[in-house]
Amino acid sequence: MVDRLVHSEANARRIAQVETCFGGSGQPLTGPGRVLVGEGVLTKLCRKKPKPRQFFLFNDILVYGNIVINKKKYNKQHIIPLENIKLQSLEDNGELRNGWLIISPTKSFAVYAATATEKSEWMAHINKCIQDLLAKGDKRPMQEHAAVWVPDSEANVCQHCNRTKFTPIQRRHHCRNCGRVVCGACSSKKYLLPHMSSKPLRVCLTCYDNLSKGRMQPENAGKQQPMAAMLNDDSSDDSDDDSGTDNTDGDRPSFYDGSQPR
Repeated sequence: MVDRLVHSEANARRIAQVETCFGGSGQPLTGPGRVLVGEGVLTKLCRKKPKPRQFFLFNDILVYGNIVINKKKYNKQHIIPLENIKLQSLEDNGELRNGWLIISPTKSFAVYAATATEKSEWMAHINKCIQDLLAKGDKRPMQEHAAVWVPDSEANVCQHCNRTKFTPIQRRHHCRNCGRVVCGACSSKKYLLPHMSSKPLRVCLTCYDNLSKGRMQPENAGKQQPMAAMLNDDSSDDSDDDSGTDNTDGDRPSFYDGSQPR
């Protein structure tokens, strides 16, 4: 079905509409062989609180952005190549239900669907697109993955020294390597994590010491904390917490490949 959609007018129209909704702030999304497989609203666990985000699944990339006007205008576009994505299902935790982790080299974070059925549909479609993309043989996944950040609300004291209490003056910081919430003194070092940035990034003192001495590989850092309680938003995405609207119409996601994933 995806192959039949490649050259269809409906697919070209859908992709053009997505580009229009992002406007000049977004990158062009039309490309050879690219198909818009599905779209819908998911709740993304941001640094401060969960926020609705519009997601677009293509056969080679996953795109998401902040909702300014539902179905009409989005901003803060993010694009993740599918070959670098891994999914990990999350157990329900209180009000956070029907969730899974989207893990990639540059960003890793939790998202939540409105129902268990929608979670199953999203995960099945994403995994099928990844499987088909890798089967073609011209894409190879990166081995490194960004750590998933511990939410601010989960840490009242520094998770490195276990002494410094966070206040409006004593700010929270995140180690880019392990994802823990740490104080300024415990994250005064920076280290180059090439899969995330071309510039050295803030890391905690333990990760800096281990990375410098070769005792830790960056891609293993995300395993240091329980995955279900974490998120990732790098510093360039901090404004992601406070912008966009919370109002959506609650429509089910739309998938255009005609399949009914199991």
